[in-house]
Amino acid sequence: MESTSFNTEEITEGLFRFIDNSPTAFHAVQNAARMLEEAGYEKIVCETAAGIRAGGRYYATRNDSALIAFRIPAGEMKGLRIAASHSDSPCFKVKETPEMDVEGHYVKLNTEGYGGMIMSTWLDRPLSVAGRAILMEKGRPVTKLVNIDRDLCIIPNVAIHFNREINKGFAYNPQVDLLPLYGGVNPEASSDSKEEDKGKLKKKSLKALCAETLGVSEEEILASDLYLYTREKGRRMGVDGEFIVSPRLDDLQCAYGTLAGFLAADDGKKTEKEAEKEAQGEYGAVYALFDNEEIGSGTKQGADSTFLSDVIQCICDALGLSGSARRDLLAGSFLLSADNAHGVHPNHPEKSDPTNRPYLNGGIVLKFQGSQKYTTDAYSAAVVRNICREQGVPCQNFANRADVAGGSTLGNISSAHVSIPAADIGLAQLAMHSALETAGVKDTEYLVRLCRGLFQ
Repeated sequence: MESTSFNTEEITEGLFRFIDNSPTAFHAVQNAARMLEEAGYEKIVCETAAGIRAGGRYYATRNDSALIAFRIPAGEMKGLRIAASHSDSPCFKVKETPEMDVEGHYVKLNTEGYGGMIMSTWLDRPLSVAGRAILMEKGRPVTKLVNIDRDLCIIPNVAIHFNREINKGFAYNPQVDLLPLYGGVNPEASSDSKEEDKGKLKKKSLKALCAETLGVSEEEILASDLYLYTREKGRRMGVDGEFIVSPRLDDLQCAYGTLAGFLAADDGKKTEKEAEKEAQGEYGAVYALFDNEEIGSGTKQGADSTFLSDVIQCICDALGLSGSARRDLLAGSFLLSADNAHGVHPNHPEKSDPTNRPYLNGGIVLKFQGSQKYTTDAYSAAVVRNICREQGVPCQNFANRADVAGGSTLGNISSAHVSIPAADIGLAQLAMHSALETAGVKDTEYLVRLCRGLFQ
């Protein structure tokens, strides 16, 4: 059993930095792009093969919220090794013209839900707003990422005295109960204010605040995509620090872990067995970070788009592969879809399948489902288990109870566009789709090691 040593502390701190700097999918892509550029990757336009060469390292983005990076071997390419994850997480999207006056004393923001979140977890915690603004520069639309990096909003609960039954269960109305408080009357108006204006509700609009953050005029912002995000930072918990708690673990834990493994496989450090395998034939490496998984992936930047197939076509065009040669390339390829999995819950172990029960810090989770909402089958499971064995990584299984409907993820959606063997994996976590989620401190390292093995 051969494996390269990894530092759990460094990987965990890197994960926390990545998540903290990625309040939205736009920021996650920006941070992934920065890591790639530091490793020597060149940004290209994925609609064209111009500039792509054997031995090169490239990446392309779509909609500022999805990214695909790839490297092409110098020799003959036998296939592609692909790892995919997603950049988005359930949250609240800020609507156009969001400010709402409440009795001349408060301003709240008009928002709507994005994805299937646990709504109650967003109440009574510091929130802020981040996303992108679109400006015109030299007659062309340009994206500027914005993050109002301070405690800005809160969604206050109703006091139990006004809702005595709340602890017996409550159905939240997102248009009524979940709108964030943005501002209120300032009782200390400046001394030069007119007497009749003192204490009145005069608040800077969210658009004006974004413009101030970006250092532009309000009129320069033509449109924006803005989201609420929770201000808590990632931290370790548990008696021995064995757990991590953070926003957006689903799916930035996999987004970071697969990228770290993708880059680690290209660092020139290979075990004797890995060098032996590489000598038998070279494979292209692809890292895919899709958007909009939480709302079905059916967008131009989602897994249910042509993004991955377009990039693969660009690679084939650049290498002069067409027809049967392209089909041979795909036949020798493999897709690893990485999206976090449900760990056995300490208070509700009965919710998990009787025999397929993944635990935090238990290693890579292989996901199975008879209806193929998870794309893992015997062949792809064997491939993943073999890599795990070679890399010294523990592997466990997940299946839904037969009487519980499961969700879906990237694997079967992506492989419908690019028909190659694929497996759905994840890292076990608790409180999926909560404002704060819990996972195991060792599992990110296990994913890095698995992906390094996949790409080597």
